[in-house]
Amino acid sequence: MVHAMDIGVHTPPLYGESLEDALAYLDGIGVDAIEPGVGGYPGDTHLPRDDYLDDDDAQEDLHSLLAEHDMHISALATHNNPLHPDDEQAEEADTELREAIRLADQLDVNAVTCFSGLPAGGPNDEVPNWITAPWPSEHDEAHTYQWEEVAIPYWRDVAEHAANHGVDVAIEMHPNMLIHEPVGMLELRNATNERIGANFDPSHLYWQGIDVAESIRFLGEHDAIHHFHAKDTKVYESQARYKGVLDTTPYDEEANRSWLFRSVGYGHGEEHWKDIVSALRMIEYDSTLSIEHEDSLTSSNEGLEKAVEMLERAVFRTSPGEAYWAE
Repeated sequence: MVHAMDIGVHTPPLYGESLEDALAYLDGIGVDAIEPGVGGYPGDTHLPRDDYLDDDDAQEDLHSLLAEHDMHISALATHNNPLHPDDEQAEEADTELREAIRLADQLDVNAVTCFSGLPAGGPNDEVPNWITAPWPSEHDEAHTYQWEEVAIPYWRDVAEHAANHGVDVAIEMHPNMLIHEPVGMLELRNATNERIGANFDPSHLYWQGIDVAESIRFLGEHDAIHHFHAKDTKVYESQARYKGVLDTTPYDEEANRSWLFRSVGYGHGEEHWKDIVSALRMIEYDSTLSIEHEDSLTSSNEGLEKAVEMLERAVFRTSPGEAYWAE
């Protein structure tokens, strides 16, 4: 049965506050869930893994704090590169991910959000290599190496680890990572197991020209969406018309970029976000829409509050009724 959808928040924008204060604030603006970082790029300010892993007392205190604010954890986040050609960096990312999966199991959290990682283009290379075309032929060979020699063996092992702990691994499709679009996401899932799926973040798909609602339905046909990020992007055609969307302009030079991450509703309007919610309902996704604020044109608090306000009008808070008119 499809149930209600929750509105959540990925908490790094509130790292200036304690977890207790952040929960009180989010509760006050109508948020139902949090997605705290436990390592990697999101950091672990609100939920340090070492403070909670294998510690029953600390975990009980956390559950009590969440209950006080009628809040739950939608996922634990640890975005990093476990496929990095530098062994030390890869091992650190791998430890973060595996420990996050263990902690999610102990906290009764369903999912861990992460990146797929990005390997080098060959066994002797020193930096990750994002392959975007199969020609010249050495790029195709590098892409095959990344998948067959590095990514699939690694993720098969992680998938087994996740299955042993009953936790879903939700991979964010992200450019500059091996998995950056829905077809690759499904290929990795098919090569591993059902615990591997998407942390579906529309913001990285918009500027690639990918249809978000259709992608939701495409992955939904395979039950391959484990978590959802509510984050928007605006493509600015005045720049994109002559520079394209593979834009290396710094994010804080907003007027010169061909696209920007925006607060929900500021890249695409309310009607579009209602289409997204409807597509999620069609595939029976009934979990959290976790707001990720990375809009440099507004403050964290204002961006979060406007996103919550708009999503509150879009999400379905009840289960579907019977189609009595079709009887």
